Amino acid sequence: MTTTADFDATLPWRRARSVALRPEPFGALVYHFGNRKLSFLKSKQLVAVVETLAEHPTALAAIAACGVPEGQHRTYVRALADLARSQMIERRPEAPE
Repeated sequence: MTTTADFDATLPWRRARSVALRPEPFGALVYHFGNRKLSFLKSKQLVAVVETLAEHPTALAAIAACGVPEGQHRTYVRALADLARSQMIERRPEAPE
């Protein structure tokens, strides 16, 4: 599973510009200053994926680069889809050719 109704893990993504991450022992708090939503990332590995999304060509590439075992990719894609629905992450414009 790489695609949901509003999230395609084969596309480039980034943390939304109006979102801040605050590291916590369990992972991180994620706060969106625009819509005032607060989320919890309950895994330090998920925090690493979110923090490095912009450095990779796709969300799947970020998941793999952060060392997420292949058997857990589906879980991470679902987590990123939830973050996309809550506007914590956003599609990154693709570089012009």
